[in-house]
Amino acid sequence: MKKISRRQWIGFGIWATLYVLFCIWMENLWLLLGLFVLADIFLTRFVPWGAWKRSKNKHVREALEWVDDILFALIAVYFINLFVFQNYQIPTASLEKTLLVGDYLFVSKLSYGPRVPNTPLSFPLVQNTMPFFNCKSYLDWPHWGYKRVKGLGHVQRNDIVVFNLPTGDTVALLQQNPDYYWLTQENGYDVVNTRRDIFGKIVYRPVDKRENYVKRCVGLPGDTLMLRNNKLYINGRLQKDPVCMQLCYFVETNGTLLTEEQFRKMNISREDRRLVSAGQHNEDLYYYEALAYLGFTTNADGRYNPVYRLPLTAEALAYLRKLPFVRTIKVEPAELGGATYPPGYVTGWTRDDFGPIWIPRKGATIDLNERNLALYRRCIVNYEGNHMERRPDGTLLINGQPATTYTFKYDYYWMMGDNRHNSADSRSWGFVPEDHIIGKPILIWLSIDKDRSLFNGGIRWNRMFRRVRSD
Repeated sequence: MKKISRRQWIGFGIWATLYVLFCIWMENLWLLLGLFVLADIFLTRFVPWGAWKRSKNKHVREALEWVDDILFALIAVYFINLFVFQNYQIPTASLEKTLLVGDYLFVSKLSYGPRVPNTPLSFPLVQNTMPFFNCKSYLDWPHWGYKRVKGLGHVQRNDIVVFNLPTGDTVALLQQNPDYYWLTQENGYDVVNTRRDIFGKIVYRPVDKRENYVKRCVGLPGDTLMLRNNKLYINGRLQKDPVCMQLCYFVETNGTLLTEEQFRKMNISREDRRLVSAGQHNEDLYYYEALAYLGFTTNADGRYNPVYRLPLTAEALAYLRKLPFVRTIKVEPAELGGATYPPGYVTGWTRDDFGPIWIPRKGATIDLNERNLALYRRCIVNYEGNHMERRPDGTLLINGQPATTYTFKYDYYWMMGDNRHNSADSRSWGFVPEDHIIGKPILIWLSIDKDRSLFNGGIRWNRMFRRVRSD
C-alpha cells in the first residue's frame, strides 16, 4: 500500500465528518458502512475509481470526463432535491393572488424535515414520467416505508405547503382531473377500468411520486373545521380571510366591455376571464345557461347584456363597483361548485358551506359508525395501509380482526386554495396525511406572465427573489 499523504487524511477527515453527521441526521447506523467507501476513495484506493484518467486515448478521456461531470451533477442535484430544497412551478390559479401562475419557487425540505424517499432509485428533476419516453421515471424496487428526519419546525396554521396529491395513488392517465375516485363514482368502476380509449391506462403511484400540489394549510390535526357562506371557522372560531383571497363573481355591464387595462389593474389573467354573454354570442355554454337561474334578465331583443365570470379579491371587487358602466355584481352560488368530499356519501355540504368535519390526529380513536367510515375509510385503508372488510353478519374486520374503533397512526391536515371558487382542494379530496407533506415555499426566484411577451412585462420583476409569506 502506498504511503498516505497528509492531504489525503485531511480530505478523508472532512468528508467522513460530514458523512457521519448525515448518518446521525438520518438516524440510520447502517449508512456508516459508507465510511469504507470514503476510506478507499481518499486513502487505500484499492478500487481504481479514476482509472479512466490514465487512458492514453485523448478522446476517451474527454468523453469520460463529460460522463464523470454529468454523473456528479445528477447525484448532487438528486441529494439536494431530496434533503434541502426543490424547484417548483405554480401551474394553476388555485392560490392566486398569493402565488401566481408562472411563479417559480424554491421549496424548503428542511422546514418540516425531509422525507426519506419511498422510491430511492429515480431520475432526478422528474416527478413520475420521463419526458419524450412517456415511461416511469423511477423503479418500484427497492421501496421504503415512511420516515421523516428532523427539520426546523412543523406545519403551522396558514402555512403555504407543497404536498403530494393524496388521491394521486391511482391515476387514469388520459383523465387525471378529476381524480380516479371521482371518475369511478361518476362513470362506474368497470367503465373507467376497461375503457382505455377514454380514460387510458390505470396506474398506481407511490407517495413520493404522486403529483405535487401547493395549498394553504387551514386545518391542523385535531381541529374541527367548517365553512359557512365562504367564511372559515376552526374549533368554532371565525378565521381571518387571507389578504389575497378570491371568490368568483358574475359581473353585468350596461353593454360596455372591460378593457385590457382594467383587467390588468385587477390582476386578472386571460385564462381567468370568462365572457359568459356578450350580447350577440356566448363563450361558455355552462354558465350561460345558469344566467336565468342567477336572476339575470334579457333585453327587449331577448339577449343578455355582457356578463363576465371573474375571480376577484376584495380590492378588485371594490374597483369594479366604482366603474360607472357596471350594473350588477353577484357572487357565484355554491350550487355551481360541484360535488364535495366524501364521494358517494350524502352530507348536504357544498363548496361554500362545508362541515363541520374533524381532522384526524395521531393517537386519536374514533368509533367505526357509518358516518365515520364514509369520512375516514380512505385514511384507514389507503393512507395507513390497513385491510378492511365487512362480513355478511355486519361485523367489520380490520386486518382480519373484528373492530368497532380505530386509532390513527398519522397526523392529517386540511388544505385549501386562496382562490376559493377555483381550487380543487380538501373540499374535493379530503385529508392530507403527514407522509404526503413535501416542504414549504420560501422564495420566488422567477415569475413569468404568460399573457405578455418577454420584453413587454413578461417577466414580473417585482416578484423576483421575493420571500413567500403566509400572510
